[in-house]
Amino acid sequence: MRILFVTSNRIGDAVLSTGLVAHLLDAYPSARLTIACGPLAAPLFARTPRLERLIAFDKRRFGLHWLALWGRLVAKRWDLVVDNRGSLIGHFLAARRRARLVRRPGPKIAEIGAILGLDPPPLPTIWTAPEDEAKAEALLPPPGPYVALAPTANWPGKIWPAERFARAFERIAARFLPGARAVIFAGPGEEEAARAAPLRALLPEAIDLTGTLELYEAAACLKRAALFIGNDSGLMHLAAASGAPTIGLFGPTPAAIYAPAGPKARAVIAPEPAMAAISVEAVVAAAGALLGWAELAAE
Repeated sequence: MRILFVTSNRIGDAVLSTGLVAHLLDAYPSARLTIACGPLAAPLFARTPRLERLIAFDKRRFGLHWLALWGRLVAKRWDLVVDNRGSLIGHFLAARRRARLVRRPGPKIAEIGAILGLDPPPLPTIWTAPEDEAKAEALLPPPGPYVALAPTANWPGKIWPAERFARAFERIAARFLPGARAVIFAGPGEEEAARAAPLRALLPEAIDLTGTLELYEAAACLKRAALFIGNDSGLMHLAAASGAPTIGLFGPTPAAIYAPAGPKARAVIAPEPAMAAISVEAVVAAAGALLGWAELAAE
């Protein structure tokens, strides 16, 4: 059985779609998957079980990327095409069954689950390889604990001030995680490095993983975190999917749609649409609740 899964270039949306991939693997144990997505998100799927082909395709003007993708897929007959982009490409391929995203209000993860009629939707799943776990252990050896901090985002309005990240880490380490070390995560490139620089300066003893990891390696490292605190970003979704206790920080973007989805995840929402409105105390309280220290968190 051959399944084609088409998903996003945005890392956050692609992470949220991984639960659908996990569902397909469970529902069709003999299936081989072809996954098509944008190049930024492609590493998320590199370790997917029973992956036959991973296609990274760039967006082009006038929708020509769909024509190029069609040319790479048309020679095969598909048993199932699942399209998380909401395109019409499945209708131009030989397929026994097709399912595609239809826009709807509410949480993004529920919108994705509805593609296959799944309610509740499956939680995201990130696959890693033994070599990823070995690298994570070398970077973050036991015993820890480690607090992962992701101070960047794709635009400045989504970024919580660096000094508050630092203060929150220091208070959380003092109250809940004695001896904790901060680990700073950010993506590749000069812009990400510049946005992470203020926090690196405030926490010079932190382990700096800015721009050094593939997404599957970052996921392996995040599995080792006792806590993750980050802005609304792809890294936030990756942390939640990896199973780390995750706090996502939301100001101008809607947590009702993009809250982190994971076994231990929650959003801290600004009382007004500005990240500066999120207090350190609110983040510390959320951390205490996630870590099972509700009484201390309220002090």
